[in-house]
Amino acid sequence: MDNTKYSKYIVQGITPEMKRMSYPGKPQDIPPENAKRIAWMDDHIVPGAFYTEAVWIWKGDEGSVERPHTHEFDEVITFFGSDFNNPDELNGEIEFWFDDEQHIFTKSVMLFIPKGLKHCPLIIRRVDRPIFHYTAGTGKSHTQEIKG
Repeated sequence: MDNTKYSKYIVQGITPEMKRMSYPGKPQDIPPENAKRIAWMDDHIVPGAFYTEAVWIWKGDEGSVERPHTHEFDEVITFFGSDFNNPDELNGEIEFWFDDEQHIFTKSVMLFIPKGLKHCPLIIRRVDRPIFHYTAGTGKSHTQEIKG
């Protein structure tokens, strides 16, 4: 990256330093044969930034991707199908829990998680075509309080 006035606000790719970063209670990344994180930004990477990340998911796994937890900030979680002829179709199946309420998604979806609301597990049940997953939270980093 060049050393221009605003280059400090630009993040491209995942650096080895980002791969080592974690937060309390976060399970290991989705296995590389199932998905690839393509972007991640937070206050540790760009001072003043809020938490956001983007992942391409190309294989399902019945294992939970995230355990039940809460945040002290609002969060948006998204899953988008990659069929350009039918973008509403997820071409897969995602299981997501709001507190003790299960939801199954087979269409592209955006979820709003108010601060303090217990959410997850998140389970990628099936992937027929790659799914784009994007999340952003108003917190400076993706801190979690794990809930049983």
